[in-house]
Amino acid sequence: MTKSNSNSTALWAGSKKPLLLVLSGPSGAGKDAVLNKLKIVHSPIAHITTMTTRAKRPKEKDGVDYNFVTIEQFQKLIDDNELLEYAKVYDNFYGVPKQPVRDALAAGNDTIIKIDVQGAASIKKIVPQAIFIFLAPLTPQELVDRLTMRNTESQENLKLRIDTVKEEMSKIGMFDYIAVNEHGQIDRVVDEIRAIITAEKLRVVTREYNL
Repeated sequence: MTKSNSNSTALWAGSKKPLLLVLSGPSGAGKDAVLNKLKIVHSPIAHITTMTTRAKRPKEKDGVDYNFVTIEQFQKLIDDNELLEYAKVYDNFYGVPKQPVRDALAAGNDTIIKIDVQGAASIKKIVPQAIFIFLAPLTPQELVDRLTMRNTESQENLKLRIDTVKEEMSKIGMFDYIAVNEHGQIDRVVDEIRAIITAEKLRVVTREYNL
């Protein structure tokens, strides 16, 4: 009896390994708000901050909004294959470094990366065992309305964003889970993501991440 209990405990301990989650979805779906709420109610969880060569803006904080690095530092990470994904946008590089992910998982923390859909596709090629969650609006029109109400874009840029949203919505099949962020229901969608985490920790065969 004692031996059986010991084996059961060992199996259970294995299923409690920290998880690597990738939260993605179209612009305007509410990824930042959901992530901020999740960090409050689910602890410990480590958020991997995107790295960029862009200059820091006045109200931005290094290590919070982005990790700001030089072009030389970023290029070295590219050369050493130490980025999960990266892209060049308007002459500036953006990317997700591998080492903070390794460190967070080694510390026993569930770890989450917030990224756009294109970035999520790149990460999936390197770490397909990660848990990919697509954050979606209740309807595509709701998302268009959110982008329009921001009133921060020219008509040309707004049309481009809406076209991009339609393309991103077509990539849902690449993800493991979908969480619908209905307007005014952020607590519910965060609870759904926590339910995903709970279910994943109860898997018989745990996920292994090779970084």
